[in-house]
Amino acid sequence: MIMGRFALLLFLAFSSLQLLCFAADDDDAVFYDSFEESFDGRWIVSDKDDYKGVWKHSKSEGHDDYGLLVSEKARKYAIVKELDEPVSLKEGTAVLQFETRFQNGLECGGAYLKYLRPQEAGWKPKEFDNESPYAIMFGPDKCGLTNKVHFILKHKNPKSGEYVEHHLGNQPTVPSDKLTHVYTAILRPNNEVRILVDGEEKAKANFLSAEDFDPPLIPSKTIPDPVEKKPKDWDDKAKFPDPSAVKPDDWDEDAPMEIEDKEAVKPEGWLDNEPEEIDDPEASKPDDWDEEEDGEWEAPKIDNPKCATAPGCGEWKRPMKPNPDFKGRWHPPLIDNPNYKGIWKPRDIPNPKYFELDKPDFELIAAIGIEIWTMQDGILFDNILIAKNEKVAKSYRDTQWMPKFEIEKKKQKAEEADGSYELEGLQKKVFDVLYKVADIPFLSEYKLRIIDFIERAETQPNLTIGLLVSVVVLIITILFMLISGGKKQPKVEKKTEVAEASNDQGSSGEKGGEGEESKETGGAPRRRRRET
Repeated sequence: MIMGRFALLLFLAFSSLQLLCFAADDDDAVFYDSFEESFDGRWIVSDKDDYKGVWKHSKSEGHDDYGLLVSEKARKYAIVKELDEPVSLKEGTAVLQFETRFQNGLECGGAYLKYLRPQEAGWKPKEFDNESPYAIMFGPDKCGLTNKVHFILKHKNPKSGEYVEHHLGNQPTVPSDKLTHVYTAILRPNNEVRILVDGEEKAKANFLSAEDFDPPLIPSKTIPDPVEKKPKDWDDKAKFPDPSAVKPDDWDEDAPMEIEDKEAVKPEGWLDNEPEEIDDPEASKPDDWDEEEDGEWEAPKIDNPKCATAPGCGEWKRPMKPNPDFKGRWHPPLIDNPNYKGIWKPRDIPNPKYFELDKPDFELIAAIGIEIWTMQDGILFDNILIAKNEKVAKSYRDTQWMPKFEIEKKKQKAEEADGSYELEGLQKKVFDVLYKVADIPFLSEYKLRIIDFIERAETQPNLTIGLLVSVVVLIITILFMLISGGKKQPKVEKKTEVAEASNDQGSSGEKGGEGEESKETGGAPRRRRRET
């Protein structure tokens, strides 16, 4: 009898402990939205004119789970949810977590959240925009050369009163697939922040470390004096041309870099009387060609088939070779400057904005906002959580995110098996490499042109290998131009101009109909005017 009562008491105590733990976990979830119910009446869409993107309450593709959907391409979106009570991040652990899915794949879009300060800081829900003051910005963003999971802390300098954006230095890259991913930021009381992607740690930093945030939260103690100017008599040239040097008598500045190779012999079988190109025998003048309006019609040119089996066609000329006597322009040698004082820099003075800090002075979080400008649709937000316990965040990942992710992974493997996903993955890897190539310093002059071409190609939903090859050919052409110093034979130069004109018309979209007619007539130019 006594043992039975003891067992009953033990059971009741254990059950009470479980209820207490559950209640504690429930309290640790400060805010949670699963979007199972419509966001209407709970989230506020911005009325600002710039934000025309339409939000929808929609199911995640392949699931019965609902989320907040970005429904249109090339739009600005802004929506905000006010919290019942502002949340303080200053005491204990704080966890920010949410799910996002690029249902159409990641091409060019952001999916980050802004954790907003109270409205007393100067914003209104109906006027929410990119200027609304936030405390933390967190989430994925990829477009062009940008590929990172943002973590930005806006921190107030107590000396100047200025709010400064501090960017996490080691920002993880964004998964570029169509799966649901969960992003977690854990802020600990020891000044540590951890960034997890799908529950796996991708970055770890200390808020007060000068190496972990850019710029550091704690400013440097000294700064260069902004008022001090370099003395007029300060000589910072380490070397200068020797004024006593004289150009040698045998130095020929006019000698060419290349000379004709006198030893070269015309290859046997060279077709002197055959042109490299001939009129296309299969081309015919369009029936609606008007010579008064269009000028004299000329058949398009094609490569002469006879030249394909010969060493060459047309007039043969000896090739050029490097000139052994070439020296270029003469310059006097450089000698040490006896008046050299070194590189001048202003003296350091105490930084008026310097302050010491034991812990970040986090602002209160009063609302959660999504403010993005995206070039693609199909971005789905779900399971937005603010918690005071890491275990609570993990439980939501295990119960809400993981089941969906496992289903999506199985579907992805099935697509990989039939090869469709493998090609898509290859294309994304190629684009990543091409963006890195565009960032090479000696290609800086052509960088914008390369990136524009890549981005236009990247946004094509049904990308082909031929388009990838075109991008590679563009870069190789630029490399060739740089190596050859921009020299071209007159004939090639003419073709290049025609090609560039075609590209300009294609990008502007003004000549689309004309291009379609050309295609129907066997590739012949639709309009070809005689020169006047």
